[in-house]
Amino acid sequence: MAKHTNELINSSSPYLLQHAHNPVNWVEWSEAAFDKAKKENKLVLISVGYSACHWCHVMERESFENEEVAELMNKHLICIKVDREERPDVDQIYMNAVQLMTQQGGWPLNCFALPDGRPFFGGTYFKKEQWMDIIHQLWNTFTKDKKRVLEYAEKLTEGVINSELIEAVPTINEFDPIRIKEMVQKWKQNFDFDEGGNNRAPKFPLPNNYEFLLRYGVQKNDLTVINHSHKTLRKMALGGIYDQLGGGFSRYSVDDLWKAPHFEKMLYDNGQLLSLYAKGYQHSNDALYKDVIDQTINWLLREMRDADNGFYSALDADSEGVEGKYYTWTKEELKEILAENYEWFAEFYNVNPKGYWEDGVYILLRTYTKKEWCELKNIEITDFEKQLEKVHHILNKVRNKRIRPGLDDKQLTSWNAMAIKGLVDSGLALQNDTYIQDAKKTSTWILDHQFNEKTGQLYRTRKDGISKINGFLEDYANVIDAFIALYEATFEEIWIDKAAQLTDFTIQHFFDEKSKMFFFTDKDTDLLTRKLEVNDNVIPASNSIMARNLFQLSKFYHLEKYKEMSKQMLSNLYDQMPSYGSGYSNWGMLALSFTESFYEVAITGEDAVEKRFELGNNYVPNALFAGGKKMNIPFLDDKSFTKESTFYVCENFSCQAPTQSLDEVLLRLRT
Repeated sequence: MAKHTNELINSSSPYLLQHAHNPVNWVEWSEAAFDKAKKENKLVLISVGYSACHWCHVMERESFENEEVAELMNKHLICIKVDREERPDVDQIYMNAVQLMTQQGGWPLNCFALPDGRPFFGGTYFKKEQWMDIIHQLWNTFTKDKKRVLEYAEKLTEGVINSELIEAVPTINEFDPIRIKEMVQKWKQNFDFDEGGNNRAPKFPLPNNYEFLLRYGVQKNDLTVINHSHKTLRKMALGGIYDQLGGGFSRYSVDDLWKAPHFEKMLYDNGQLLSLYAKGYQHSNDALYKDVIDQTINWLLREMRDADNGFYSALDADSEGVEGKYYTWTKEELKEILAENYEWFAEFYNVNPKGYWEDGVYILLRTYTKKEWCELKNIEITDFEKQLEKVHHILNKVRNKRIRPGLDDKQLTSWNAMAIKGLVDSGLALQNDTYIQDAKKTSTWILDHQFNEKTGQLYRTRKDGISKINGFLEDYANVIDAFIALYEATFEEIWIDKAAQLTDFTIQHFFDEKSKMFFFTDKDTDLLTRKLEVNDNVIPASNSIMARNLFQLSKFYHLEKYKEMSKQMLSNLYDQMPSYGSGYSNWGMLALSFTESFYEVAITGEDAVEKRFELGNNYVPNALFAGGKKMNIPFLDDKSFTKESTFYVCENFSCQAPTQSLDEVLLRLRT
């Protein structure tokens, strides 16, 4: 029986449940929590984290599990715990406040606020003594110089409300391609030409960055950018950031070699990385990329998908309180387990100074692809692959007996949408229809559980059979994006219909007439302010995803209004883009759609879906696809529907002569 139990015991969030037996009287985010603070004249602590956050665990062990610290916190504070993955809207507001105060941010995020929610002090991780000192000082200041605290809170809240505002500018009718060139030229100065990625540590995969760079390189014939993109994909796939035995990528590498990961595995990273490696495979046909895709999907389906076909959120970095313990090996273990296979395995996976991490353990990583290794050793690749598969099976069997990292088994709508798109892209690139069927299963999960048919709303999260929290712009934008991709792969009308329906809902509930952008929260939000998310990061900005959705839907439905909305959104940011390419990569892809050739392809006939599937292993980033049977999509209205497959390649709705030749279609799309 636990000594302490607080209100978080009733939560659906695995992160909040981790804190349910702290001696701190934690409560969930609610109006009642602030009412209580007002009634008891206490300050409010908003403490934000997520289940796979290493330093969140450290601060919990040092402070939140400590009776002395908890007593002090309970005396002066109403303590609210927030799962940033369930409530990114709350995280956004208070992270913004802490960044304004300290010029830095991160998790755990600890922000102190007045009983009305206005922030006045905050930071990230604090050591126990420092944490206790801060609480004493803040309480003393609040009781002895309340006026000063109120004035600061007022100014800071004003700063939060006024920061990251976007001004609507006159719409640019013709985007100047030089801006995109300037953005890439400046970005090149940060390229790590030896190891891929940016020339600093830590290194994050940032899939959208390399999807943009690959597309830019191909469309602008910039070999430097193309080579850098493939170098990055290769180095990540061979590095320790990739789980060489089980598949899937960790969130980032702490060094500049992609060697030592922060071992948490997130669904959003892996969903997006599937799309990236699929695009890379379409362009290069590199077997390394295919292995990464197949192995990562196997891991997702094996460990991260619920019986209801929705994917879980994350695997923790720690097991048994030690970061990476589940994934790393000592030499002695490997020698004992692998016996006569140890020597070649140790060489292939760098069980040597290159792979050495700390405390006698090694991170498995590679220098060579399987093909390169076999050429180097003069052995048959089919034999080597059988040998490798056998050894992987042995080691995974041992690893599976270890205490596993904690699983965050809540299901988030937007992250599931990213996984859907990754599966679709992978299915097309690898010509594997099973992956597309898996994408359909998870899309059906969204419609069955995360979509409210009566109101047209999406839910944000699902856990233990209960869906809750109204979706944010991130959820709508990513689901629309995923459904468009699924329609383009299957030509099943339900997916494009739902994408259009959700777009109408999003415009009605999230669009800001003043900035001509979309708020992150809907119009019923009760937070201090409504924020605009515009910078692309590890997840692209919800506004950039939405702008690309509008561009695509304008093509399918001949909706000039959607095209103008997309153009206006891009116009608002266009002149800022050269300053920070990495933060505008998804906007960059939209810009390429406006400045370079972009095609609409219709495929008609009885085997239209099969023909679309055949096209799928070609790299065509600047086109969308519609077809199958005649349906309620204006783009298909004037197309001829006969038994024989016919392709229509169009640009701005002006179509070239129809053709029955797949080769001819590819030729037209590449000119």
